[in-house]
Amino acid sequence: MIPRSIGGVLALLLAGSPFASAVAPSTPDWTTKHEAGRCAIRGNCGKQSFFGSELPCPDNGLAEEPEAGVRDRLVKICGEKWSDGKVCCKAEQLEALESNLKRAEGIISACPACKTNFFDLFCTFTCSPNQSLFVNVTKAELKGDKFLTTELDHLVSDKNGAMFYDSCKDVKLGATGGRAMTLIGGDAKNYTQFLKFLGDKKPFGSPFQIDFPRPNEEDFPGMKPNTEEPHPCNSKDERYRCACVDCDASCPALPAVEDDSHCYVGLLPCLSFAIILIYSVFISLLVLVVSGHIAYRRHNQSKNERLRLLQDSTPSDDEDEGDIVQHAGLIDRPTKGYWLNTWCDLAFSKLGRTSARYPAITTGTSILVVLLLSLGWMNFQLETDPVRLWVAPNSAAAQEKAYFDKNFGPFFRTEQAFLVNDTSPSSSGTVLSYETLQWWFDVEYRIQRMKSYDGGHTLKDVCYKPTGGPCVVQSITGYFDGPRGGVDRDSWKDTLEQCVGNFGDYECLPEFQQPIDPKYIFGPFNQSVFETEALITTWVVSNADEGTDELKRAMDWEASLKDMFLMIKGEARERGLRLSFTTESSLEEELNKSTNTDAKIVAISYVIMFLYASLALGSTTLTIRTLLRDPTAALVQSKFMLGVVGIIIVLMSVSASVGLFAAAGVKATLIIAEVIPFLVLAVGVDNIFLIVHEFERVNVSNADDSIEERMSRALGRMGPSILLSASTETVAFALGAAVGMPAVRNFAAYAAGAVFINFVLQVTMFISVLAWNQRRVEAGRADCIPCIKVSTNEHMGTHDRLSAFYGAEEEGGLQRFIRKTYAPAILKFRSKVVIITIFLGIFTAGLALLPSIQLGLDQRIAIPSDSYLIKYFDDLYDYFNAGPPVYFVTRPLNVTERQHQQDLCGRFSTCSEFSLANVLEQERKRPEVSYIADATASWIDDYFTWLNPSLTCCLDGSTACFENRDPPWNVTLYGMPEGQEFIHYLNRWIRSPTNEDCPLGGKAPYSNALVIDNSSLTIPASHFRTAHTALHSQDDFISAYKAARRVADDISERNSIDVFPYSKFYIFFDQYVSIVRLSTALIGGALAFVAFISSLLLGSIATGLVVTLTVGMTLIAILGTMALCSVSLNAVSLVNLIICVGISVEFCAHIARAFSVPSQAILDKTRLRGRDARSFAALVNVGGSVISGIGITKVLGVAVLAFTRSKIFEVYYFRVWAALVVWAALHALVLLPVLLSIVGGRGYLDPESDGGLEQDLAARRYRALIPDEEYDSDEY
Repeated sequence: MIPRSIGGVLALLLAGSPFASAVAPSTPDWTTKHEAGRCAIRGNCGKQSFFGSELPCPDNGLAEEPEAGVRDRLVKICGEKWSDGKVCCKAEQLEALESNLKRAEGIISACPACKTNFFDLFCTFTCSPNQSLFVNVTKAELKGDKFLTTELDHLVSDKNGAMFYDSCKDVKLGATGGRAMTLIGGDAKNYTQFLKFLGDKKPFGSPFQIDFPRPNEEDFPGMKPNTEEPHPCNSKDERYRCACVDCDASCPALPAVEDDSHCYVGLLPCLSFAIILIYSVFISLLVLVVSGHIAYRRHNQSKNERLRLLQDSTPSDDEDEGDIVQHAGLIDRPTKGYWLNTWCDLAFSKLGRTSARYPAITTGTSILVVLLLSLGWMNFQLETDPVRLWVAPNSAAAQEKAYFDKNFGPFFRTEQAFLVNDTSPSSSGTVLSYETLQWWFDVEYRIQRMKSYDGGHTLKDVCYKPTGGPCVVQSITGYFDGPRGGVDRDSWKDTLEQCVGNFGDYECLPEFQQPIDPKYIFGPFNQSVFETEALITTWVVSNADEGTDELKRAMDWEASLKDMFLMIKGEARERGLRLSFTTESSLEEELNKSTNTDAKIVAISYVIMFLYASLALGSTTLTIRTLLRDPTAALVQSKFMLGVVGIIIVLMSVSASVGLFAAAGVKATLIIAEVIPFLVLAVGVDNIFLIVHEFERVNVSNADDSIEERMSRALGRMGPSILLSASTETVAFALGAAVGMPAVRNFAAYAAGAVFINFVLQVTMFISVLAWNQRRVEAGRADCIPCIKVSTNEHMGTHDRLSAFYGAEEEGGLQRFIRKTYAPAILKFRSKVVIITIFLGIFTAGLALLPSIQLGLDQRIAIPSDSYLIKYFDDLYDYFNAGPPVYFVTRPLNVTERQHQQDLCGRFSTCSEFSLANVLEQERKRPEVSYIADATASWIDDYFTWLNPSLTCCLDGSTACFENRDPPWNVTLYGMPEGQEFIHYLNRWIRSPTNEDCPLGGKAPYSNALVIDNSSLTIPASHFRTAHTALHSQDDFISAYKAARRVADDISERNSIDVFPYSKFYIFFDQYVSIVRLSTALIGGALAFVAFISSLLLGSIATGLVVTLTVGMTLIAILGTMALCSVSLNAVSLVNLIICVGISVEFCAHIARAFSVPSQAILDKTRLRGRDARSFAALVNVGGSVISGIGITKVLGVAVLAFTRSKIFEVYYFRVWAALVVWAALHALVLLPVLLSIVGGRGYLDPESDGGLEQDLAARRYRALIPDEEYDSDEY
């Protein structure tokens, strides 16, 4: 039992053995002789008052031989060294000495040196035959016919005083982890304060004043301190050596922990500094090279001008040689085909011809297959459990949680409330007052009696009860006998101050009999509890497995508690207070509310993209000039229904993918529901625009061919390009399915399936619908209502009209801008230098910002901005200065063997140097790297201490269990039980209650801490509880988890035992241990596949690498933007990064394909040469489709997300997707053509360019379309 205060011990103890305070020396009045063999005090002479303690008699006589009974008792109390010789004490003194040393032993017995020194000091002071040499009575009071000693001096040398203090200063108090010095020394910081606390006369302290002056011969002639030195706590003698937890000098030196923090140069991380330095050097060299080049050109120009003055200016015979390079594209255009491209062209041509020829069969078959796949929706399941979303079931964290839950039960459910006095700036201050406490006691009492709505359950029905009786409620009411006890107006401050300073006192224990550390109920807890700004109350509710009645009861009660809290918030506001709260169910409920809020915004975003795609497709042929000529043409030439069908195909692909994987048992997630349509729409709309635009071109160049042949040519040209983007995206997404994190794995599977199915449907079903649409147009029937035939001169009917319809005037404004202005501008030499320099700068900035990307997902971002939990999390971070509990769990271990006992224990002299308890104690002393704040509750140490016969906690009848044991109980462990005896006493201990006589009972603190296998005599599982430091950020949580992992691995390795750490939040932060590595592997693997597939399909490693480099630089720019926009890296953002790979490929693939297989008609007309000509052709050919198809579609869709009320959507979707659209478009449309023009691979002959009618018609069209003077040659 921990006494009310050490004064309660010393009040009685010092009646027979006083201690002192440091004051000035006094002249001896009562102790006139100071010599060996002479006493200063002896026996008891009475009390100063009726309620006082017995005071010793001043006696300067000689020491005497004690009676046999006195001798035996003295040896029993003080040890064998008192077995002979004279003494200065009597039987009545020994009775008080024995009784009260026994109580003190309960506080300090864990450290043999401290206990021995403490006992020796009291025994020597009371009974030493040389007492007069170091004790001098200075004041005495006459009581009847006797004098009572009221003040004395006790000489203790500086060395011995310091050694005595040092041996006791670090001793801990069992399961509470408090410092024994708080009780026995008033939290003394040095030996003088320690002795002063012991000697000061005060209620519940010393019954008379004892001073400890500095010993010197001048002031105390004939006197000298006792020369027997105290035992150091790290004594080499096993009988006195204290454990690491109680003696810092006994602790092993742990190796230094490598600092995980980044290397810095000034304020910059080393990586950022190095990258910026390299880029600066590059820019400097570039400036030098350009300056030198300009100077050289000027020198040559001046030289040429001088030469021209000396030469004849007669026209050259070769004056017309410029005509040879007028159409340089004719010289450099590709002349050879690529076998794979030719094969793909042929395959897609056949597929296009077949789909266009049999549209009903193709469309019907596609719909049937999608319907069959969609049958899997019957097995559709949505995974919302965060644990099963973010943690792989085979991961260490998941397996450890399952092991913990199986052996110790699911972790408690927590309901917590903060009562804060900050409703306005002027009212900020202490929350404590009598009126507030009185009201809060009533609130807790109401909660205690509250019945739930559905089942009528009360707190007692659902709470956690470690002793089977009272509920665990951590609250200020625990210091006042619970909420029913009330609070007294006159004494509440005294009671509170007493319990805050000595929260382990029996009278301060709550009903559930476990001490409440003030840091858990006052926030922030500081030196003065009366200045606290927040009261914190935590109700601990029992948890249970899903689907059980116990869990349903708990959730039912929590729902009622939430409503009561909402009502109490109003009461608090009326009192000038603010209440914030949470229940275990709150976070999941608020997350679901956030999802419901986002659904409307997401739906609006998709609708806008749908409408744009449908309208934009029609605008490819429906121009203002056409409308002015004949407004009825809009009814025929519109492609709104074609766009709608394209969107329906996107939705069909999503439905089929979901059905396929649902049938396979792959659960969907909210991320899949919100993101997959966006992703497939981005890919699908782009492909639709490409196919439609190419088909329009073929309608011009091959107007006399049948629709089937025209469709064959269009798909033959665009099919390989679509295959390139679809295959790279499918493989990149499928790569993510190999990871263990379910949210990422399932998303990757669904995305890969949706993209692939969308590709198949677009090259089959959409081709059939496009052919149908063309027949409708040529038949002059209205869009959306084909049964109506429109009378107009502008519909497709004859070759002349078709030619007029697709004439030069139908070139779109965007394509004209690209052809006439944009493409020539960026392909100039100077432009290339500037563009590459700028994009290298962006790339450098992105790399430099990588170390700034934070890890984690702040819970405040994941919930709606108006959620009541926002204030709770704010208060949690601002006021709660205690960290979450952490358990170091041992797997099956035969603790009945001495070796394994030594591997675990920490309070005994033969415990392993690096035992579990010792390592945790040392880690506690370096919280900046271990994130461990509290002393460890070691069940094995408290169990063995409980067996100590001197504490009489374990009794066989009226006899202490180990009182006459051979070998006896001792601190070397060699008297401790093993085998069956260990299990026998362990079962008794785990059932023993905590009470005033014995605070070491195991029922309350350890009943759920270990599993006992009585048959095999093993401990299948046990845990050692400590706590983290206060964790106020995502970085803190991640670092704490990593540190706990490191500590557990170190313990396991050193002791050959299996130990793992567990805390409730670990399961959510396990992903961050490997997320950087996982992200690198996924993105790196995706880029590798992009390089391989693009190189294969494009027939050029160089072109494939350029595409990959562009995609990689896009991702780096996005990551840099994430750092600047405070978008942390987590599973959500990782999913988005995978999307970024796919969309970036979509932007780049078609341009790269158009570069590798350029349009001969465009090449023939450009004055550019080689790669420049092919880059120009690629931009002119597909640049407009990329911008209108994917760029504008995504801009419109992303813009809507800016209006979401959900912070998580605004941060992790809007910011990332906006960065994706901007950076992917810039890199694909600006950087990629420039890179291709410089280092792009070889080009191949377009299989469709057979030199026949198509080429002739294309040439005719472009002669009318593009006058020669519109082409400006590049500057070289």
